[in-house]
Amino acid sequence: MGIDLKAGGRRTGHKSSSKVIKTANPYTRLLIKLYKFLARRTESNFCATIVKRLHMSKVNHPPIGLNRLAKYMKNKDGKIAVIVGKVTDDVRMLEVPQLTVCALSFTENARKRILAAGGECLTFDQLALRAPTGSNTVLLRGPKSRKALAHFGHRTTVSNEHTHDGVKPYVRSKGRKFEQARGRRRSRGFKV
Repeated sequence: MGIDLKAGGRRTGHKSSSKVIKTANPYTRLLIKLYKFLARRTESNFCATIVKRLHMSKVNHPPIGLNRLAKYMKNKDGKIAVIVGKVTDDVRMLEVPQLTVCALSFTENARKRILAAGGECLTFDQLALRAPTGSNTVLLRGPKSRKALAHFGHRTTVSNEHTHDGVKPYVRSKGRKFEQARGRRRSRGFKV
């Protein structure tokens, strides 16, 4: 048969990122190994989700502030908050409640304030000993809102084909002298 090179040839380098660990961080690599094992042996969806999130890029590990964390953990006494990302301090928050938090990392002040309130800061290997199947845990994420996201369109669907409507263009400034013709006015082709 051979390979149809005109049609694009063989698909190479398309292994999913969950098969090949991309990060060089030895701690993350070990955590992926540990939670992959737990997901397989305990058949726990919690562990499978942790593995999936550990494989994600840094952009998809948004940090979470103490204020948001405390808000999510209200009326959840005795449960462990689990964040695959960083926990940061929030200076607007005056009093931190007692929390048990497991995260990839903590900022210095966030750690101090959690411990001062009588809480605990856990690592993922400590969590694996405490709750191997994720019982009594609350899996959380930080807000995924970056400046760059304003420039990305959304996916096109049959019901909504306006991928680039209201998408912020990469322009030095927004004024009369800056890219105001084609693409920015209906009378000049199209408007985004």
